[in-house]
Amino acid sequence: MRVFITGTTGYIGGSVADLLLRSGHRVDGLVRSEDKARELERRGINPVIGTLDDAALLTARAREADAVVNAASSDHRGAVEALVEGLAGTGRPLVHTSGSTVVSTDSRGAVADEVYTEEAIAPGSGWRPIEKKVARVALDRFVLDAASRDVRSVVLCNSLIYGHGRGMSRDSLQVPVLARQARESGVARYVGEGRNIWSTVHIDDLTDLYLRALTDAPAGSFYFVENGEASFRDIATAIARKFGLGPAEAWDTDTAVAHWGEELTLYVLASNSRIRGRASAALGWRPAHASVLDWVRDDLD
Repeated sequence: MRVFITGTTGYIGGSVADLLLRSGHRVDGLVRSEDKARELERRGINPVIGTLDDAALLTARAREADAVVNAASSDHRGAVEALVEGLAGTGRPLVHTSGSTVVSTDSRGAVADEVYTEEAIAPGSGWRPIEKKVARVALDRFVLDAASRDVRSVVLCNSLIYGHGRGMSRDSLQVPVLARQARESGVARYVGEGRNIWSTVHIDDLTDLYLRALTDAPAGSFYFVENGEASFRDIATAIARKFGLGPAEAWDTDTAVAHWGEELTLYVLASNSRIRGRASAALGWRPAHASVLDWVRDDLD
């Protein structure tokens, strides 16, 4: 299978590309620069020089491919429209990457009891996303609606991803951000009470699901991607122990925002994003990693 991937130099896209190559597939990867193109070639990926704004290029490459993975941006509508245009009428798969911030809460470190399923946020359910994520949800639904244009469209809505990437980008977002702050300051931090919880998934389990989605997911499928959950206080505590630091400590919201910025603090590190997905039942997905806390203890480097 010849797969065109956007985001091949990134954490998710690079890891998906690595698994595809190891599984015997050909990968064409979108890349911005000649330097990174040479690195992709070294890894066995055919580089395609361009950006997400090159609509004609994306459409042409999607039309030539057996399958497409969009792992570069969950919010770039123009790129997704171009990819759909290239795949329309082919019945070939488009796997689009979304994220569970679509159901995140402005909790400032407090726990929230809401746990979302795919059905709970489906069109007609009455659910409404937070204002900052309205456009992302609309794009997810545009991808799903591409099934009516004979595109085998799939949206994978990923939770907090942990584990070391297999491509050019080694680190995910949340755990490395917390670990970096702890190493630099000597104190691991969480926001407020730190009782806020996110669902989690290991990068190797995630890439296995991308491959399954490419080969087996029916058109118009939306899957929450998760296997386990943890509070940010527990994650910070695990990081403190890993680095031999003292007890993890709280930051008030204003201090955290000053360090990490408003969006990362409020809608990621201090929020709740708890989901339950049906990918295991629908696609036979069997994730092997269930605990981000165990990974921090045993494998965080």
